[in-house]
Amino acid sequence: MSVGLIALFDDIAALAKVAAASLDDIAGQAAKAGTKAAGVVIDDAAVTPRYVTGFSAARELPIIGKIALGSLKNKLLILLPAALILSLVAPQAITPLLMIGGLFLCYEGVEKVYALVLPHAAHTHESALEATSLDAQSLEDEKVAGAIKTDFILSAEIMAITLGALPSGSIVTQAFILAVVGLGITVMVYGGVALIVKADDLGLTLARVQTPSPMGSFLRAIGKGLVTGMPYFLKVLGIIGTAAMIWVGGGIIVHGLETYGVGGLAHLIHDAGEATAHAIPVLASVLRWVVEATGAGIIGIVAGLITIPVAGYAISPLWRYLKSLLPRRRRKEALADGKK
Repeated sequence: MSVGLIALFDDIAALAKVAAASLDDIAGQAAKAGTKAAGVVIDDAAVTPRYVTGFSAARELPIIGKIALGSLKNKLLILLPAALILSLVAPQAITPLLMIGGLFLCYEGVEKVYALVLPHAAHTHESALEATSLDAQSLEDEKVAGAIKTDFILSAEIMAITLGALPSGSIVTQAFILAVVGLGITVMVYGGVALIVKADDLGLTLARVQTPSPMGSFLRAIGKGLVTGMPYFLKVLGIIGTAAMIWVGGGIIVHGLETYGVGGLAHLIHDAGEATAHAIPVLASVLRWVVEATGAGIIGIVAGLITIPVAGYAISPLWRYLKSLLPRRRRKEALADGKK
């Protein structure tokens, strides 16, 4: 019996080592796959703060919390199973779906530029799409819904990049890695956003430090700097977020066209980046990225300019018509229930 017990312990130890090695492997794969999606993660972090600008300080963290919860639902409850199912059943559908998402990002980003350049025309366009909300709660709900919609597209790109970076293996392992990456990225992005938008409150607290020591003076100076600088920083971050939506959306479209054999735009952007890097080798990597992002951004602007009239004159009227049918159907159902 003692020999059998020792053998059993040996087997358990061997299984534990295999399990530990598997966990290490999953952690390594998750880290590697998450790194591949780092560019989209940065864009996601840059986009989000603009959805809380204009609200009171007391509503900033609750709004970020709502968006983060929506982001988790996007990644874990919708995109994760959808990505796995599509990769098994219809992998050819992933690229066109991502391209549609890219068009949406271009539309959202260019619409913001449109509002800045032609505010009156943009207001007319927005009024045609949806009635303007007047109360603060409706405005907050609209902002949160818009942020979650934008997050859905960015999260889809993150999950697709992650899935593409994973080696072939069991569907359970892939699902676990996607969940780890999705959870980790959500915590990182929205935790960082929370720190950014609450930095001015921290600055106000530091500016009120009453200690007369040199450390107190230093803390007060830091606090005043945060209070003064954060509004400008958030504006710059909002601009970066809008630009990120456009260049990420344009990049998705360019990559999708290349997948379908229309690689002229992708090659042109890549060649321009390489030529710039060779011409100025001191900052080769940075300049290559700037040129390629600019090229994708130009494509994104063109795509966004095309989708704005399409949304205003085709999609929006169709959407309003479909919504108008819903009350009629409910009234018919209510009448039918009353007759019963």
